[in-house]
Amino acid sequence: MELPFGKYSTSTQRTPRIFILLVLAVIVLGLIPLYHPFNWYPADLLTQYPSEISPTTYHAEEQKIKIKEPETCDIFSGEWVWNPDGPYYTNMTCFAIHEHQNCMKYGRPDSDYLKYRWKPNGCELPIFNPFQFLDMVRNKSLALVGDSVGRNQMQSLICLLGRVEYPEDISDNPDQAFKKLRYKTYNFTLATYWSPFLVSTKEADKDGPSHTGVFNLYLDEADEKWTNEIEGYDYVILNAGHWFARISVYYENNQRVGCRYCGLPNVTALPLNYAYQRAFRTALKAINDLENFKGVAILRTFAPSHFEGGDWNSGGDCVRTRPFRSNETALEGQSLEQYQIQVEEFKAAEKEGKAKGKRFRLMDTTQAMLLRPDGHPSKYGHWPNANVVLYNDCVHWCLPGPIDSWADFLFHMIKMEGTRSLEEKLQ
Repeated sequence: MELPFGKYSTSTQRTPRIFILLVLAVIVLGLIPLYHPFNWYPADLLTQYPSEISPTTYHAEEQKIKIKEPETCDIFSGEWVWNPDGPYYTNMTCFAIHEHQNCMKYGRPDSDYLKYRWKPNGCELPIFNPFQFLDMVRNKSLALVGDSVGRNQMQSLICLLGRVEYPEDISDNPDQAFKKLRYKTYNFTLATYWSPFLVSTKEADKDGPSHTGVFNLYLDEADEKWTNEIEGYDYVILNAGHWFARISVYYENNQRVGCRYCGLPNVTALPLNYAYQRAFRTALKAINDLENFKGVAILRTFAPSHFEGGDWNSGGDCVRTRPFRSNETALEGQSLEQYQIQVEEFKAAEKEGKAKGKRFRLMDTTQAMLLRPDGHPSKYGHWPNANVVLYNDCVHWCLPGPIDSWADFLFHMIKMEGTRSLEEKLQ
């Protein structure tokens, strides 16, 4: 399968120019590690000897980057392979881990889930290099828009970058759901905007029949909490998924058109997918309509949950301790339908955006995360006797854990944007 980035021209007349471009790209990307050489110290070594290893004392060999035919290799199709060097941080070396994903702190007994990396079929995906990454995003900005799995991704990135530098909080909003951080040395801004439905939302009932609230979703109105903020960002990652399973009432043109499990009389019952498709269509259209947005819009696809033996509220759990192989499971049911909706709406928005000079990319994490039933907190997001609502978390991801591989995807994608930019300048 071809990466959804579009193909490079291969016409005979442009061959010398493309050859020069590729040589320049290899030289530029190859020089970065010379300025920031570092060794891949395992995180347990950092924990044991924290005073002896710091970002300023990395010395060792340059990591070799092997990417065969990057414009045709599908980095999102592959297998999880053993990686004895992982993890690259722990809960003792990173302050940013959300308590409910802090599986080490709360006593998860196994550790093999920390020792895998994603290996695409037919090519190599380099492990995230925090020095190179921060060089590539110098004087740039990245916003993550969506739900708590998006926050999960942001905290993973903070932990991985912590081997180089920790950010300062420059938030102009006291709400913890809207954070803006700056890596001072690199003038890199990292922000998160809470918008679990991506569209305008009102909480109609904090409790509701399922005790998870009842929400009014205005499916044709993008959420201004993020659309009013992102125009100046260089990269924006959109995500949404699990919140759409909650009880919701749907509105279009300010008229109620139906609901999901709301139990209201004379209101049409509509499936989750009805709202999901329209929400993504509205969100992506909003980006296309932002005249001053010149950045790259990245849609990060749905990461399936792994409840077995019941649902989240009926005793379901995720107790596996190793990844699936790709031939051991398949995307199906509701997860498959939501994934297909995302890809369909992405392709439509990408086509429309090209005519406006907009850039859309797909971070297709679905297959990789389908294969990681072992990567969730389960019951290891709180103490056993904690006074909290107890359920097994098979939605979010342990930190450190499989979600750290999303940084590998992002690292590669931003590199490809740099190559693309060089090509455009030479045209």
